[in-house]
Amino acid sequence: MEEKKSHPYSEHDENAPGRNESSSTGDHENAIGNEKATNLAEVNVANADYSAAIEENPPNPWGPGYLKLYMFSALIFLTATMNGYDGSLMGSINALPSYTSYFGLPATGNAGTGIVFAIFQIGQMAGALFIWMADWQGRKRVIFIGCLGVIVGTIVVSTAKTIPVFTGGRFLLSFFGTFATTAAPLYFIEISPPQYRGTISGLYNTTWYMGSIIATFAVYGAHLNLAGMGDLDWRLPLWLQMLCPGITCIGIMFCPESPRWLVAKDRHDEARAIITKYHANGDSSHPIVHLEMTEMTDSLRAHSMTSWKQYFNLRDLFRTRSRRYRMMLNIAFSWFGQFSGNNVISYYLPYLLKNVGVTNTNTILLLNAVYAITGWIAAIIGARLHDVVGRRKMFLLSTAGMIVCLSVTAGTAAGYVETGSSRSSAASIAFIYLFGVTFAIAYTSMQPIYPGEVLTNDMRAKGMGVFQLTSGASGFVNTFAAPVALSNIGYWFYVFFVFFDAFEFAFIYFLFVETKGRTLEELDEVFAAADPRKASTTLVAVRRRGTRVDAGGEGGEDRKERAVV
Repeated sequence: MEEKKSHPYSEHDENAPGRNESSSTGDHENAIGNEKATNLAEVNVANADYSAAIEENPPNPWGPGYLKLYMFSALIFLTATMNGYDGSLMGSINALPSYTSYFGLPATGNAGTGIVFAIFQIGQMAGALFIWMADWQGRKRVIFIGCLGVIVGTIVVSTAKTIPVFTGGRFLLSFFGTFATTAAPLYFIEISPPQYRGTISGLYNTTWYMGSIIATFAVYGAHLNLAGMGDLDWRLPLWLQMLCPGITCIGIMFCPESPRWLVAKDRHDEARAIITKYHANGDSSHPIVHLEMTEMTDSLRAHSMTSWKQYFNLRDLFRTRSRRYRMMLNIAFSWFGQFSGNNVISYYLPYLLKNVGVTNTNTILLLNAVYAITGWIAAIIGARLHDVVGRRKMFLLSTAGMIVCLSVTAGTAAGYVETGSSRSSAASIAFIYLFGVTFAIAYTSMQPIYPGEVLTNDMRAKGMGVFQLTSGASGFVNTFAAPVALSNIGYWFYVFFVFFDAFEFAFIYFLFVETKGRTLEELDEVFAAADPRKASTTLVAVRRRGTRVDAGGEGGEDRKERAVV
């Protein structure tokens, strides 16, 4: 899948981009003079300039700057818990008789149930229209506004006495939550060191499961101890929805701003200080500082960030072939992330369990919690693997696994419905959980990250608004239709997603680009190519200084290769 081509520059070439002229010339002459005494190993990398910047003195990922980066990242990770909390909260309280009877909802679900769920996607789509504020006011301030709005929405939902008020409160939750959950991925994509961008920014969305776990255990514990005490067993978990956004709201203003946003606002010294502190552990002379500042400045000089006056001019996102390709990937992955069968599983897991014979309320709530825990573990592992294995390979392996899991789930669910077999029921539940793990290991961490990675700096905020509109529309379609489909066609609903996931696999294989191993600005050369997918998987061969190796005792040179894919 990966191809290799020779690169016209070596580490010692005086014409290599990004190098100081005098030092590169001296290195070149020195390399020539010592050519016979030094082994030159050929190394395959995604980008020669980036590789050269970190090769000689790679920053210590456990240095003081990186540790501080991890600390404030952990604080902002809490914004991702909002969607996970809501998804599992609504799935869990729908299993509570006290909730359904209070609002007069049928226990099996209907169009009214779908509206209560789907209003969340409508709020996301409405909130997406205001993501331009992240370019205007900065990433931090928009995260703050979003978290504050979620607190207000929580109060409305938790005190609601009618379905219209409850539904309106859920709209506020998702509308303001979208501010935070869209600005936060922008923030992590732009502030993360290139060599760990997939890991740090990917870990952000894994806390979706943290929210899910808090919600499911809150409902489980409340129902176990407060059932029969009025409506407290479902209202208490609603109040807890403000916990994580409240913590982020307090701490966000103490975190650094995105260096790319600072460069766009001509605050170059502040941006350089952030890159120096958090990407080079305070070493202002480290080559990575110069490389990133140069690339950011050149990119934003050519294409400045969107102003509020330009935000609704969507033509700018599609005006060139490379931009159209970027937006195709943005929209496709936004849809895939919500329409691979995952939303149906997470939102309606209690109903699915009942369909295969699990009817005890406490058992259903506990299985819902276990589903979230297994998904979180897989998502954390996957976040790191995206920087090791690469985005494309992870997506392909995960999608293939989902096809298998859904196929077996459909078959075993059919076996239970037709025969009442307990073995079929157990197998169906097992593969529902395997599906969750398979989806989480590749898709969860990259859901809000890959759509932002593939965009240029000036496209990113506007394009992430499109991401939210697309994912909101996708989620609306399947969450509104799911209760009706599950009631009418049962396990055949799984079969539909088997075929759709097969389509996803082909789309990813032929069109998705690899973003691993490059800075955000270095992706420009990938999308400028005639075939961006091929360009992204073509490795560049560069020559590196190595140690002398005696081949066969004759003092010869041994050439080594390693692939970074």
